[in-house]
Amino acid sequence: MANARKIARKSNAQLPLVIVIALAIVLVLLGKAQSGLFDQARARVTDWMAPVLVKVRAPVQGFDRFVGSITEIFSVYEQNLKLKEENARLRQWRNVATVLQTRVSRYQTLLHAVPDPKLNAVLAQVIGRASRPFLQTMVLDAGKQHKAMPGQAVLDARGMIGRIYLTGQRTSWVILLTDLNSRIPVTIASAAGGSGNIQAMMTGDNTAMPVLDIVSRLTTLHSGDQVVSSGDGGLLPAGLPIGTVVEDGSGGWRVALLADPASSQDVEILNFSQPPEALPPGAQLPAEAAGLKPMVTPPSPVAVAPPPPKPVVVARPAALPPDAQSEETAE
Repeated sequence: MANARKIARKSNAQLPLVIVIALAIVLVLLGKAQSGLFDQARARVTDWMAPVLVKVRAPVQGFDRFVGSITEIFSVYEQNLKLKEENARLRQWRNVATVLQTRVSRYQTLLHAVPDPKLNAVLAQVIGRASRPFLQTMVLDAGKQHKAMPGQAVLDARGMIGRIYLTGQRTSWVILLTDLNSRIPVTIASAAGGSGNIQAMMTGDNTAMPVLDIVSRLTTLHSGDQVVSSGDGGLLPAGLPIGTVVEDGSGGWRVALLADPASSQDVEILNFSQPPEALPPGAQLPAEAAGLKPMVTPPSPVAVAPPPPKPVVVARPAALPPDAQSEETAE
C-alpha cells in the first residue's frame, strides 16, 4: 500500500508540469497565429483609412510649412545681413588687392624681375572614386590627349585637391592631399599679419585634415594661418590655396582643407612645368657659367726628371784560335 501511495504521489506531481508545458506550446502557437492575424487586420485598417489620413494630413502639413516659413524668414533675414557685411568686407579686400597688385607690378618693372611662369589649366570632371592603388583617389576624364601629366596639381573652385600620379590617354588618377602617401611642401602665412614664409611639409594620414611638419622648430603657428603651396621642387606652382591651420589638441598642428574631394565634380588640372636649367660643362668653371671671365694663372713649372745613366760597356779581347793557343803554350 505504501508503494502504491508513493507512485500515485509521483504521478500527481509530474502531471501539472506536463500540463504547463503543453499550455505554453499552445500559447506560443496561438501568439504566432494571432500576430499574423493582427498584422493583416492592421494592414486592412490602414488601407481603409488611407484617404482619410491624407485629407487630415493636408492641413497639418500646411500649418507645418507655415510655421517653418516664418522661422525661415527670420533666418533668411539674418543670413542676408551677414552676406551684406561679408560683401562689404570683400569689396574692401578687393580694392586692397588691386592696389597691391599694381604696386607689385611696378616694383617688378623697376627691378627687372623675372615674371611668373604662365599656367595653362585643363578643365576635367570627376568620373569615379576608388581606394586602389592608394586609399583615397579619384579618376578624371582628362589624360595625355589633354596635356595632363603626372605631378600636376588638381584644384576645384575652393582650393587644391591633390596631384596626378598616373595618366592614360583619356583618364587620369589623382592622389588626394589626405592620402597617407601624399607629401607636399607648403608655406604658412600668418593671418595676423606677422612674419610669414614659414616652411613646412604637409603629410596626409587618411583623415580629413593632413598633418603639418614644421621645418624650423623656432617658429610658432596660430590657428587660422593660411597654408599655400610653396613651389619647392618645381612640380607645383607657388601660392595655390590649400587650407588653414588648426590645432589638433595634442600639441600638433593640422590643415583644414578648403576643398572637399567628396563633393567636387568639376576640377582644373594646372599644366605647370619648368624645364630644369642646363648644367655647365664639366670643364667650365662657375665663374664662366655666370658669364664672368676666369682669372688667368700662369702654368706652374713642371719638374723634368734627369735621364737615366747609360750603362758602361767594357771591351773584352777576342778569343784566340786554337792553333795560336797551342803555339803560345809551346813557347
